[in-house]
Amino acid sequence: MTASRPLEWWDSISLRTKITGVTVFIVTAGLLVAGVGTMSVLRTYLLDRVDDNIKSAAADITAWQIDLDTDSISSGSLGPSPFYMALVDYSGKLIEDNLDKDEAHLRPVLSELTLPTVIQLEGAVTLQNATHTSQTRVVAFPVENVDTGNVATLVIGQRLDETNATITRYTAIFLGFALSVVVLSAALTRLLVTSTFRPLREVEATAAAIAGGDFSQRLPGATPNTEVGRLNRSLNVMLGRIDRAFADRARTIDQMRRFVGDASHELRTPLVSVRGYAELYRMGALEKPEDVAQAMERIEKEAIRMGELVEDLLELARADEKKPLRLAPVDLLPLAHDAALDAMAQAPDRTVSVRVEEPELAPSNSIQSEPEPANRSATTGPIAFAGAQLARLRSLRSRSVRQGASSPADEPAAPEAEYSTLVVPAVVLGEENKLRQVITNLIGNALRFTPDGSPIDLVVRVDAVRRTAQLDIVDHGEGVPPQIRDKIFQRFWRADTSRTRETGGSGLGLAIVAAIVDAHKGNVTVLETPGGGATFRLTLPLLPDDYVSPPRTPKS
Repeated sequence: MTASRPLEWWDSISLRTKITGVTVFIVTAGLLVAGVGTMSVLRTYLLDRVDDNIKSAAADITAWQIDLDTDSISSGSLGPSPFYMALVDYSGKLIEDNLDKDEAHLRPVLSELTLPTVIQLEGAVTLQNATHTSQTRVVAFPVENVDTGNVATLVIGQRLDETNATITRYTAIFLGFALSVVVLSAALTRLLVTSTFRPLREVEATAAAIAGGDFSQRLPGATPNTEVGRLNRSLNVMLGRIDRAFADRARTIDQMRRFVGDASHELRTPLVSVRGYAELYRMGALEKPEDVAQAMERIEKEAIRMGELVEDLLELARADEKKPLRLAPVDLLPLAHDAALDAMAQAPDRTVSVRVEEPELAPSNSIQSEPEPANRSATTGPIAFAGAQLARLRSLRSRSVRQGASSPADEPAAPEAEYSTLVVPAVVLGEENKLRQVITNLIGNALRFTPDGSPIDLVVRVDAVRRTAQLDIVDHGEGVPPQIRDKIFQRFWRADTSRTRETGGSGLGLAIVAAIVDAHKGNVTVLETPGGGATFRLTLPLLPDDYVSPPRTPKS
């Protein structure tokens, strides 16, 4: 508890006060150290000068005549002098000095200067008077009468009044300047910290407004090369993303609500039909075999409709899981041929052609820029897969016929497309089944929204400059209006807002396409077909030149 209280107190102080207090403390400590050090050096210097003066005076007194028998110094040697001189006996008792009666109170205490002590002294010492109001720097040494052999102590010194006055004056001047510096540093630090933290206060106010629900608030611009400026820029980016995330969340919720209504309607309709036929059968209303067969057929078709919707939802859920793809080299040209055969088997009245376009190996000024691709993010209705498997079996049989196998005379071969080749193969790195599903969904979308008998073209090309392979599904129907091209790949969005299964769908087919293509690091866009119609362009990166096929693991 005792240790936590100072921490709690320190944490309760504002950052501006902390910085100001720490700065003032550092300045004060620095000035204190500088002052004490300077005064120590100055005092030592002044005492050394006093010692030199005393020693010079002591060298001159050695020639004086001293009569130790009469306890006096002859020839007036202890007369007026700028130095203090005294004669002390063996025990430290004063014999005589040169002080007047008016200066007697300044006489230093000489009792410590006994002869054994004086012999051990190596330099000058500082002595105080009896009242501790004055200091005298003295040098003491023994003297001897040559004739009689008597020994005494001669003391020579100089009062330190001027030295102490100099140090006192310096201390007063230093304290005055130091106090001014401390006050000035505190004021300047407070002013600087306050002006520096003004953007932080704006950040605080903006954060409070955002916390109150105003997500449109943004931090004002600051110098980008400062910490606060970089903080403001980062926070503005974060707030922008949060704002977009909330908008996307609200938009997704609206789409989900709409989808739930559409899915509920589409599921409710076949469920009501199945329940109705089941109740008719239970009540015995279906007595004839043909009535029962018709009811079973209707139940089967409605079940297929529900199964297709559930399969679409499951495919989207799997795409959201971001599971790693089983990547391998895939040539788009055979996939396009297979998809064309499947489409012609599903819609015999259609002409589905496959053609290739060779890449431009050198830039040409006559090349026109392509229309700006629409933003891919939306969907139309799910694509029906009925008949796809049968068409694929027929295409396999037709290929076996081309390879030399005989075809039964009573079974007509599936329509064939003329095979072509590319100088630069349109080989990409992807999962073949997923790419087949993408092409099937796009062709199914074209079959659904174009008139019966309308032709469909599949164009395969390679962009050697951008290192991409492209597959265009070109139809000649009504096309996609520009205002909805940025929506058709969105999940749960339908071009036809009606709840009719035949035209609207559930809005998942193109969303599945967008999810699969995005997982392959490609993109799908919508362009306008010359002469009318829509062109869905699938763009995928070409197989890297340094690609190495992973080793196959032997089956156990």
